[in-house]
Amino acid sequence: MKFILFLSEAVIPILVFVIVAAGLSRRQRVYEDFLDGAKSGIRTVVEIMPTLVGLMVAVGILRASGFLDFLSGLLGKLMVYTSFPTELLPVAIVKMFSSSAATGLLLDLYKEHGTDSVIGQAASIMLSSTETIFYTMSIYFMSVKVKKTRYTLAGALTATVAGIIASVALAYAGIG
Repeated sequence: MKFILFLSEAVIPILVFVIVAAGLSRRQRVYEDFLDGAKSGIRTVVEIMPTLVGLMVAVGILRASGFLDFLSGLLGKLMVYTSFPTELLPVAIVKMFSSSAATGLLLDLYKEHGTDSVIGQAASIMLSSTETIFYTMSIYFMSVKVKKTRYTLAGALTATVAGIIASVALAYAGIG
């Protein structure tokens, strides 16, 4: 067990050492390449910042206005005939836009139902098995200037629905 703890703490420094050693052995300008990458990363952050702020504001408005509760209630009426817990609907909807907002909703579910409840476990599995679709698409496609996303949204929504269904099934099966 001590070796695994040591290894978990040493992996990143070892990886950095291996990368620097490989670069030096090939006579590359390791530090200059690092600086070029850092400059490129900062430029990317500056370019995507307006999109990121816009998405965060939109999620905040949806949550504060009550629209999210309205939409969850509307979808909850449709979900009555399934065994899907309606308490998970706000988390499932918000997760498509913002992971941090979904984590806030997850904490609310923990307070209300408990972390070891079926709802708590299903929500935990859901957050780890779904993606922030709209955030990811807007950031990645904007940064490389892709205009036509083709089937990305349909595929991402299909994968998210599969992750949501699997999370509830796993939690009810007691696997989560």
